[in-house]
Amino acid sequence: MTNIQFIAKSVQTAAINIQNTVQLLQEDCTIPFISRYRKDKTGNLDEVFIEQIAKFQKEYEVIVKRKEAILKSIQEQNALSPELDKKIQKSFDLQELEDFYLPFKKKKKTKADAARENGLEPLAKIIMAQNNDDVDFISTKYLNENIINEDAALQGARDIIAEWINENIYVRKQLRRLYQRKATITTKVVKTKKDEEAAQKFSQYFDWSESLTKAPSHRLLAMLRAENEGFIKFKVEVDIDEAYDIIDALVLKGQNKTTPNVQLAIEDSYKRLLNPAISNEALQEAKAKADANSIQVFANNLGQLLLAPPLGEKRILAIDPGFRSGCKIVCLDEKGDLLYNETIYPHAPQKEEAMAMKKIRSMVNSYKIDAISIGNGTASRETEFFIKKIAFDKPVQVFIVSEAGASVYSASKIARDEFPNYDVTVRGSVSIGRRLSDPLAELVKIDPKAIGVGQYQHDVDQNKLKEELDSTVIRCVNSVGININTASKHLLSYVSGIGDKLAENIVNYRSENGPFTDRKQLKKVPRLGEKAYQQGVAFIRISNAKNPLDNSAVHPESYGIVEKMAKDLKLTVNDLIANKEKTALIKLENYITSEIGLLGLKDIIKELEKPGLDPRKSAKVFEFDPNVKTIKDIKTGMVLPGIVNNITNFGCFVDIGVKESGLVHISQLKAGFVSDVNEVVKLHQHVQVKVTEVDEDRKRIQLTMVI
Repeated sequence: MTNIQFIAKSVQTAAINIQNTVQLLQEDCTIPFISRYRKDKTGNLDEVFIEQIAKFQKEYEVIVKRKEAILKSIQEQNALSPELDKKIQKSFDLQELEDFYLPFKKKKKTKADAARENGLEPLAKIIMAQNNDDVDFISTKYLNENIINEDAALQGARDIIAEWINENIYVRKQLRRLYQRKATITTKVVKTKKDEEAAQKFSQYFDWSESLTKAPSHRLLAMLRAENEGFIKFKVEVDIDEAYDIIDALVLKGQNKTTPNVQLAIEDSYKRLLNPAISNEALQEAKAKADANSIQVFANNLGQLLLAPPLGEKRILAIDPGFRSGCKIVCLDEKGDLLYNETIYPHAPQKEEAMAMKKIRSMVNSYKIDAISIGNGTASRETEFFIKKIAFDKPVQVFIVSEAGASVYSASKIARDEFPNYDVTVRGSVSIGRRLSDPLAELVKIDPKAIGVGQYQHDVDQNKLKEELDSTVIRCVNSVGININTASKHLLSYVSGIGDKLAENIVNYRSENGPFTDRKQLKKVPRLGEKAYQQGVAFIRISNAKNPLDNSAVHPESYGIVEKMAKDLKLTVNDLIANKEKTALIKLENYITSEIGLLGLKDIIKELEKPGLDPRKSAKVFEFDPNVKTIKDIKTGMVLPGIVNNITNFGCFVDIGVKESGLVHISQLKAGFVSDVNEVVKLHQHVQVKVTEVDEDRKRIQLTMVI
């Protein structure tokens, strides 16, 4: 099987599209570059499809490498028969390959090994042949100084048979199918831990049973966490009689004198070898699926968060609210640079409200502030009410912004490098302000796991989580494009083909030579070669560049085509930009080349019509219910405005203006069945919800969506 055939089994597109995509990946082209600028080669595959092709190509390479290692190992043992060689060469299933290799795998000394050393393998073969032999009598021939009686001889022979059954590829396949269809999770509470306060969040799993295949990912991960923390014992099992029936059908040849010994070997093989191994396989497979599900939820949320509406280049006064420690204030210019910082104390216990109002008014006027960004943590609502009492000399928009991850950023090396002379409180306030002006540029500096939009992110495979989240960040950064003259080193590092070192070199070049005025200048950046230039250049933007196309998503390799289009219409390139009337006259068929086809040309026209268009919407002010400040103000039956601030498989959480977010269970999102929460709501969506239950002691709020 070729790599293209292997990938085609899982990715629904023409083989030629897969072949071209694999070729581009092998030429070190990035996924954002391929999906945006090689559509004609890939058949318009999007980033998700291309990521799948890349994933299955890696899987294929892993299988081929493992196959080679297995064949080499068996060959070195002089045990590779032509039949086994053919089976291994034909297989492209890692599990099946490991089953083929199991009898030849180096392992610790087993009971079967000890029995073989004592000369009992011939007796095991006689029993396994099931020819109605009198094995009690025959076993007397195998007695020696280590095998002192017939029972010991028969036990040793059964140990060998148990291992043969365990290594039988057909037995293992059939048992796997049984586990995949009918495995059950069973949990039991650890009595000594039952009454611990930390155990109460897992109380529903103290004595729990359900189908492994039907257990939702969040529930399986919760149970595994409960087991890891020592609150429950967790088992995966199937009906033992059904398992024995499967093995009997594959091993037994009818009833005769040897049958009781074979049956004892079957029972031993299942209990000691097969069940522990295959139940663990089934659990790991279910865990992998739960991980993938949870990681995808996290990635979807992260993508929506990164692409949240930006306010844009405005002067912002940012507030990290607090009571006793005061409210930390920073004033930022249009580029997000720190102009001034201050601490005010408008709340208890100091209650210096008049002085605080005076200071805020003075800062808004002095630094020409356009908007105020307030963190949504402790004292957020109180600070919002305080700010709205102030009579400003001009309209000033007030926004509540998520603080998630701001403290992580403020203590990070990135923050220390940016603000070496300021403490963590100032850095945190700067982050709150910057994430209003451009969430993407600011949030890429924070470990995605610290942003708090997902479920059980600390329980899933951390390597796969990082890989998926990195892909999500790269996808978002490149879908928007970045201003090369204002982007931070961290933001630049996510640009297609750039990475950490080149990002640092770009920032250093910019510091030494001033702002970029031309995309070609990128080639002067140390170590930035032709490949990196090709992959990354079209994702950077240069405002007021010499060439207007440098502030667009048109790739420099297509500048000649645009110039020809303009020339054919007797226009300049400038005349063609944002001129739908003229671009409508262009006959795309006349510009098809061996390098670019209709799909690429259509993208060029779209970009000419709206050059450098930011795909994100603009930030909008949201008003919470002014009568709701704490959970004590919430009553059953209230209809409240809210913002979706987290999405999970079992529902979404909504910020209704108090410290505790309320849960809208998936069953309460809308009338009828909902399979995917993302089909109904998106992160940061403004919604109306109705309160169905309030539990002040447990700080839980249950909501239903109001259509």
